[in-house]
Amino acid sequence: MVNRDVMATLPGQDALILMVVPPGQHSPPGGIDRGQVYVAMPDGRWHGNQVNVWDPEEDDPPEPHDAETVLATVADAAQSTIMELLWQAWPVCWEHKTGTHVRWPAATADFYEDPPDDAGPPVWWCRGGQGGIFHDVSLVGELAATLPGKQRRELRRSERKRNGGR
Repeated sequence: MVNRDVMATLPGQDALILMVVPPGQHSPPGGIDRGQVYVAMPDGRWHGNQVNVWDPEEDDPPEPHDAETVLATVADAAQSTIMELLWQAWPVCWEHKTGTHVRWPAATADFYEDPPDDAGPPVWWCRGGQGGIFHDVSLVGELAATLPGKQRRELRRSERKRNGGR
């Protein structure tokens, strides 16, 4: 789902991958020496936190416990990798021309609070322009629907070419 957003908003960018760093090569201090999973560029470079975070002092669960939390965690890690390695804000709110962030719909904090039981799927969220007005831009995985018309048409054309159509 995150790669759908990458392909829709970064023309020419290849899909991101999940990169596993084997045990013993990059384990957290005091953590269990097991493989860590990162969201990486196709060439294996990554930036930011692993997606299977575990801190024994904080009594964290070894892995996210549901699909929506996994999606939010992967989207956040993908954003860190893209922003740091491509040196650009991603994804961008087309209305305000500012970078967005992952969070739970209708949340009151910026992001990583535990999702409420009825949170729903994660969204890309814009802090808005002047005046502190904020809004949900789209569900993670659905950014193509928010593109301006010309970019949406170009995306459809490139998808047809990739799939062998005209």
